[in-house]
Amino acid sequence: MDAFYKDLEFGTGGLRGIMGVGSNRMNVYTIGMATQGLANYLNATYPGQEIAVALTHDSRINNTLFTETTANVFTANGIKVYYFKESRPTPMLSFAIRHFGCKSGVMVTASHNPKEYNGYKAYWEDGGQVVAPHDKNIIAEVQKIASIDEVKWEGNPALFTYIDADFDLIYLNEVKKLCLSPLAITAQKDMPIVFSPIHGVTGKMVPAALRIFGFENIHVVPEQEAPDGTFPTVVYPNPEEAEALTMALALAKEKQAKLVLACDPDGDRYAACVPDEKGDFELLNGNQTGTLLTYYLLTKYQEQGKLTGDQFMVNTIVTTELIDRICAGFEVPCYRVLTGFKNIANVILAQEGKKQFIGGGEESYGFLVGDFVRDKDGVSACSLTAEIVAYYATKGMTVQDALAEIYMRFGFYKESLISVTKKGKDGAEQIQALMKQYRTELPKEINGIPVVTVVDVLQGTVTDVASGKVTPLDVDSSNVMQFYLADGSKISARPSGTEPKIKYYFSVHEALPNREAYRAVEARLEERIAGLKTYFS
Repeated sequence: MDAFYKDLEFGTGGLRGIMGVGSNRMNVYTIGMATQGLANYLNATYPGQEIAVALTHDSRINNTLFTETTANVFTANGIKVYYFKESRPTPMLSFAIRHFGCKSGVMVTASHNPKEYNGYKAYWEDGGQVVAPHDKNIIAEVQKIASIDEVKWEGNPALFTYIDADFDLIYLNEVKKLCLSPLAITAQKDMPIVFSPIHGVTGKMVPAALRIFGFENIHVVPEQEAPDGTFPTVVYPNPEEAEALTMALALAKEKQAKLVLACDPDGDRYAACVPDEKGDFELLNGNQTGTLLTYYLLTKYQEQGKLTGDQFMVNTIVTTELIDRICAGFEVPCYRVLTGFKNIANVILAQEGKKQFIGGGEESYGFLVGDFVRDKDGVSACSLTAEIVAYYATKGMTVQDALAEIYMRFGFYKESLISVTKKGKDGAEQIQALMKQYRTELPKEINGIPVVTVVDVLQGTVTDVASGKVTPLDVDSSNVMQFYLADGSKISARPSGTEPKIKYYFSVHEALPNREAYRAVEARLEERIAGLKTYFS
């Protein structure tokens, strides 16, 4: 049966799976064995040193049990634990690691997965999720744990230090430093904002961050405010899904809100909705919010004389290339990395002390501004997004006006995503077979449009389809295929690293001649994407 057909794998980011009995399930035994392996690696890496780790969790079922199990195993191995007294968002865990001088950290969460899931994200001393060589080395240590009898279960209370609510203000003061337009916020302080934590752990922190920025008219969705791992009001606790925002949008209509914000259960992802020309709310996708943040940050940095040539931004290979074009327009380098925020954090670490990180993100509703956190931060991203809405409001502009301004300068890019789920052992095999087929039978056309270039990130190759010429690709290896079409369209195929699905990312673009053409051009781009989706569905 699926619960036992394999061991739940400790991947490069940790564990994630369905909770239950079995070697392929999230339970205290798989958690304990993973923690023992991580503890062994920490003790081997830092011999004779005092080692500390930071721990917290979100609102999911069994999160306290799993986090306390993790703490007990660490302290049983002589490792000090900084344990948040109350559940807190992922970005605060990342911040705490560096603040307290920890060597590692663990966030017990399954992010935006359904309620049946839980997970375990492992971090390193820089506050980012573990990367090479530590990821592979930790996996090797975990795989050495052959039995639960090898796990040290009896915790040492003397090695526990609790992080209390005073730490919130330390983090919030760092968030406040990100504000670039305080006068605009003062002018728009009464702007109605609706927020939903979707039963997660941001119900306190996001409103607090908005208030510390200067916003005063904040409405939290009451039915979704309390942490609850059963997520009773939504099908999926995912702000990318419009259904999860139903209650927030209803409250926004009532309050005549200018902005709706929401976070996933652990607070690293966020979403934003804004009124359109008809007064209906439009859910911005992660590429649009990332584009707005990038353009706003660079515009304000330029206005304030902060672009000295020593700044940089980061984008992932499946995120809109519009962000790269914006950065080029401001003559700011933009590093392109593989999917996963750990890769963005790794660039920040590599440039530490050399260049200043302004911001960066990925299409899956994740963005980071500044470097005091080393993972995507929904709390600060919500605050900056509210600031952007306020800033443009003082100029008599809507968010759509701001996007049009960007599109007229750099091109109108439109992106979309579909996920094809294939569950269980058979599903995993089908996904691998599909990716193999893409590699061995390169498509000549997609939806009737010629394929010009195929990028195989796993093999590290770029193939010109017409000539068959193959050139090397300078990027780390990952199981991703990308197809560039003659009309400028781009499709990326990537199996999920945490869920039983394959994801297809679509990107199309054309020029926007003027503001009045916004909706007409958008409709044409959406039609092109619809055709591409049909091919892969």
